[in-house]
Amino acid sequence: MSTFMATAQIAAETGRWHVIDADGQVLGRLATVASRLLQGKHKPIYTPFIDVGDFVIVVNAAKVKLTGRKEDQKIYRQHSGYEGGLREERARLVRQRKPHKLVEDAVHGMLPKTKMGEAMYRKLKVYAGADHPHTAQKPTKLEVA
Repeated sequence: MSTFMATAQIAAETGRWHVIDADGQVLGRLATVASRLLQGKHKPIYTPFIDVGDFVIVVNAAKVKLTGRKEDQKIYRQHSGYEGGLREERARLVRQRKPHKLVEDAVHGMLPKTKMGEAMYRKLKVYAGADHPHTAQKPTKLEVA
């Protein structure tokens, strides 16, 4: 008996869309669920070197919870590559400016750091409010425990 290996064609046929409501959800727990869906680890046809993951839509990203004192202590850093080019910002300010960035960064950090990981990340759609423009894809609502 041989081991089943998914192909790119099978992966394209099995792609589904999921909607996750982030209202009141803890950021890390939400990000783990989203990253597993993007990687396809929830499917029996999971193959590590083929992108068999699904599309994930996260709504109400502005209402995601940070536990403890992370709102004031967690720092988001970016560097331009030039001397003195480090920019730091607290999570509270990031939430005010770009609320979707909290969820995007958390999920992106849990995906593989490869070309395939970038392809998985492109299948993540995050919106600060409750509306999204992907109703034509008929996404299924997913409850996060």
